[in-house]
Amino acid sequence: MLPLNVKEDIRQASTLPSDFYRDPLSFERSREKIFARTWHYVADLADIEQSGQVLPFTLLENVLDEPLVLTHNTDGKRYCLSNVCTHRGKVIVDTAGQNRLLRCGYHGRCFRLDGTFRSMPAFEQVQGFPSEADHLHQVPFAEWLGLCFVSPDPVASLEEMTAPIRERLHWLPLDTLEFREEGSVDYQINAHWALYCDNYLEGFHIPFVHPALNQAVDFDQYAYEIFPYCNLQMAIAEEGEPYFDIPAGAADHGKEVYAYYYWLFPNLMLNFYPWGLSLNVVEPLGPHQTRVRFRTYYFRDTPHRREVNNLHETEMEDEAVVESVQKGMRSRFYRQGRFSPTMEQGVHHFHRLIADFMNV
Repeated sequence: MLPLNVKEDIRQASTLPSDFYRDPLSFERSREKIFARTWHYVADLADIEQSGQVLPFTLLENVLDEPLVLTHNTDGKRYCLSNVCTHRGKVIVDTAGQNRLLRCGYHGRCFRLDGTFRSMPAFEQVQGFPSEADHLHQVPFAEWLGLCFVSPDPVASLEEMTAPIRERLHWLPLDTLEFREEGSVDYQINAHWALYCDNYLEGFHIPFVHPALNQAVDFDQYAYEIFPYCNLQMAIAEEGEPYFDIPAGAADHGKEVYAYYYWLFPNLMLNFYPWGLSLNVVEPLGPHQTRVRFRTYYFRDTPHRREVNNLHETEMEDEAVVESVQKGMRSRFYRQGRFSPTMEQGVHHFHRLIADFMNV
């Protein structure tokens, strides 16, 4: 496969070729090139808040397929550990619960909740045992917004990657976000995961695809900002629509901001509204199958509420477009297109990051 080439100057650049969206080999290569080197939301801190709690999970099923476990140690620290026994490779923890130790059910090897080896029967005569290789691997773990993130081999810290978001929204009560079932739903789409992200990363389509949303935001003031590993789309509210009360001294004071649409490479969308956060996690299921998980978090004591019906309506409109584009990618007459320099800066940024990661 030839290296991907997306020119830095958007005025000269072309999009990723259609092969990227339809070629199974490209999908296979993206597992290690992209997803193993970036951060992924896996749980809420509330899911692992008590000392002794353990929470097993598989990181990105059908992509990374890595068995991991979150633990809350007695020292108050949380860890993400490999959930595979260092003796013979059995998965150790099968169900969430309260554990003093992690004990493998195959031959009884035990580990502390920080992953260090503790004991193993019938190994008294083994030389050079235990060694560093007998501990469970500690996987990079980070906490932010009351959420848990992990990465097998991150190219940068989560703090570095999300710094533009933290700095811009420092005035919001982000530490009060609380999960709500209302509006939290999963959708499955017959399209490549990156096509869903492409669609999210531009407001260009809003007047053509989303009639209700187009009436809520002032499209003429729709703005884009690009950062190293994330980007922002900022929507200004039309008259009568809710907007943030932004304090003096904040970057956007005086603007009637309807929403901050942040995207974090490669597949996380953080949509901040006056009522709270809509977290959208885009999970590849295969070359042409994607699951999108919508999770709703309200600011504590907020007077605002999200419009769940509008959420579903907008999602159905997006899915119809994305699935149509997936069909178009199979055309023998289409290979790649060009970018609007004013409206598709986010898509161009995304494509350049994909090219950079895939070409390593």
